[in-house]
Amino acid sequence: MRFTYVCNDCGKEYRTDEVMYTCTSCGAQHTDPNEFRKGNLIVVYDGDDIESLSRKQDLTFYDFFPYPVPDKECFPIGETPIAHPKRLRERYGFTNLSLKLDNALPSGSFKDRASQLIAAQAIAHGEHKIALASTGNAGAAMSCAGAAYGLEIVLFVPETAPVNKLMQSVLYGATVVPVKGSYDDAFALSIVYTDRFGGINRNTAYNPMTVEGKKSVSIELFLQLGRKVPEVVYVPTGDGCIYAGVCKGFIDLHRAGLIAQVPHVVCVQSTSSNAISQAWRTRSFRNVEATTRADSISVSSPANGRMAVRYIDETAGWSTEVTDAEILEAQLELTKDAGVFVEPAAACAWAGFLKDSEKFEGRVALPDSIENSTEAMVKRFS
Repeated sequence: MRFTYVCNDCGKEYRTDEVMYTCTSCGAQHTDPNEFRKGNLIVVYDGDDIESLSRKQDLTFYDFFPYPVPDKECFPIGETPIAHPKRLRERYGFTNLSLKLDNALPSGSFKDRASQLIAAQAIAHGEHKIALASTGNAGAAMSCAGAAYGLEIVLFVPETAPVNKLMQSVLYGATVVPVKGSYDDAFALSIVYTDRFGGINRNTAYNPMTVEGKKSVSIELFLQLGRKVPEVVYVPTGDGCIYAGVCKGFIDLHRAGLIAQVPHVVCVQSTSSNAISQAWRTRSFRNVEATTRADSISVSSPANGRMAVRYIDETAGWSTEVTDAEILEAQLELTKDAGVFVEPAAACAWAGFLKDSEKFEGRVALPDSIENSTEAMVKRFS
């Protein structure tokens, strides 16, 4: 589809066929190291192109992508199961409760969705090298896609990255570069690398196609549920890229005229890594000191924080914070009572739902704290 880039912060529009990462104005203006960075770009599709999708019978989420994905079968994304946890439904009284199991993707991570589109972007532009920074899952996902498509992956990792997650990337054949410093140091070094040596930079949110790839889960849900969407979706949130992707998928479905209303999308964070949640509540985009045990969502300076806050508002969503103890309890409950084994970061979403569930009382009764979303309709949930 035809598309333009629009800056999330200043609204400047860019029409280009070249690879573009950030707004040339806002990106350069970001100088405060204690605040979320500015200048992330949103991919906006031509109105006629996206509206034409409402008439397409054999619709797939690939129809909503800006680049064609070649050889889809070599790195198969999509059609991951939806679990209907019988015991949890009965225990809590939510008869429509469902769990999306993206651990069935090739590398076992949701981030395969973004990595497939980044691989497609590289191939479309004749590039054979992709660089990124990661503490684990994104690196493993990109390395897995690289192995499938025959692309060179250069992965910069902070010295504190979990060894077991890095081993995946090594086995997939990626070049893993340890960095003496933090994730932010690895992130900066990876950008310098692509600036100097070329290739595509896959860094989360820095490359706007990471959000576009992750939105496929929302379109897939729409198709799996018989061209319907959930009323509320809970998303574990760290840097805000997955959260933005989930929202963007539903927003694009709405723009295409395929759904009447976008679901409420809930941003769930650990109280020990709550930068986006606090920014949404206070409208002050300040970094935090992240210490959560849910390492995949432990983020001090969220790469896509400003866009995530924007989408909390646009989906009439809200943010829910849970403690690490609640996350670990939720992880155990999913394992023992639903047969769903997930890492703590994924369990954060279930912990958030449990925290809000007593407020629902069988309905989507929006928490009192979201005064800026009071125009949202109260809808049946079960």
